Amino acid sequence: MSSVVVNTSNSEVEVLFHPELLQKFDINGPRYTSYPSADRFHHEFTEADYLGALERVAKVNEPLSLYFHLPFCPNICYYCGCNKIITKDHGRSAKYIKYVVKEMAMVTAAMGAQKKIPITQLHWGGGTPTFLSHEEMTELMFHTREHFELLPGGEYSIEIDPRRVTEADIALLAELGFNRISLGVQDFNLAVQEAVHRVQTVDETRAVIDWSIKYGFKSRSVDLIYGLPKQTPETFKETIDLVLDMSPDRLSVYNYAHLPHIFKPQRRISEADLPPAADKLNILSNTIERLGEAGYVFIGMDHFAKPDDELAIAQKEGKLHRNFQGYSTQAECDLLAFGISSIGKVDDCYAQNVRTLDEYYAAIDAGHLPTLRGMRLDQDDLLRRELIGELMCQFALDTEQFAKDHGIEFPKYFKVELEELKGLEEAGLLEWQGTRMVVPIKGRLLARRVAMTFDRHLRESQARGTYSKVL
Repeated sequence: MSSVVVNTSNSEVEVLFHPELLQKFDINGPRYTSYPSADRFHHEFTEADYLGALERVAKVNEPLSLYFHLPFCPNICYYCGCNKIITKDHGRSAKYIKYVVKEMAMVTAAMGAQKKIPITQLHWGGGTPTFLSHEEMTELMFHTREHFELLPGGEYSIEIDPRRVTEADIALLAELGFNRISLGVQDFNLAVQEAVHRVQTVDETRAVIDWSIKYGFKSRSVDLIYGLPKQTPETFKETIDLVLDMSPDRLSVYNYAHLPHIFKPQRRISEADLPPAADKLNILSNTIERLGEAGYVFIGMDHFAKPDDELAIAQKEGKLHRNFQGYSTQAECDLLAFGISSIGKVDDCYAQNVRTLDEYYAAIDAGHLPTLRGMRLDQDDLLRRELIGELMCQFALDTEQFAKDHGIEFPKYFKVELEELKGLEEAGLLEWQGTRMVVPIKGRLLARRVAMTFDRHLRESQARGTYSKVL
């Protein structure tokens, strides 16, 4: 297996794929869509704590981000680890929308909003958001706009299951204000699709891409998963070529995390059908090489984009950010989240909602926000969150400037971490350019491993069983 070159946002072409490093450092670790990671949230954080955070952020009056968790799916995909509800009953989704609308009203009332709150980012995730009927979609967006103003130039995205949409659906989404779509594909090989209970044709996927162009969507992203049952390097190459022929603006290539002790549907996947480690590395290597040949830029971790895409431009300009939805071009902003199990980031807090419909409805009927757990970050958490964010997005940190901004002595504050970094530096995952800490191209697939060094909570607990592999 040879090393593979990759395009970067700075027009460099360097070796990204080093099998010996990947094999050595492919351990379990957080994805750092938040720091601290969600497994650190606790039940001592209550509705009162969330209400306090909402009051504080309301005084700042900066644009916010919105997330809506829409959990309904008509059938189950065995690999999925999302909080979902399998049903074909639209009466359940119609009721749910009415409660999400009530939650929105409660949150904006807690913020004392006298006018519409400006929004620069919105995302509908699931589940399958397009499970909703046209009436339900329209109702949810109507009430969203009652409380919030979607600013021009914002990112307004929705996750799409190509098996479940028509041209009329895409036309309506455009009319409602969505300008970006993310398509779940995972794999086009029929044997793989049957093994994960998700059969999806190339033609129905291509149709959604074409409709999104017709109705003026700015960006199309495709999600793939490697490491699924029945996959081989040869069959996944075919999937990549089929996807590239559709020319999406962005591609995400995720590693399948097989955690059947946590996600019950995964128990229907035979471990004997999972590709061996050597095949997974080959799949990843081939994919990176093929995307590089097609001109895609490696953004970070598992994300690729065309060089003229806003993600690639934001990274080149040092303006890339990361949140619960992954990489984003939008400036760091607070996130209000609605629906079961959704996670918000408000002021110096994270707040997560209850996980079941019964708990959700009961809380709202009782006049309470459906807060299950969360966390208020201390100064050390806030400092480390910024540091890890820089490493995950820009792959570099000016430690001298960082120390000045936070009023610390970097070598003293991070004495333990700097000692641990020496091993990563010797392996080539990290370089020092004066006082600038840099993750070079060869280390970028393992940026999570570098970030883990600065994770105080991980260091104190050393519990990694619930995390996916770094690759």
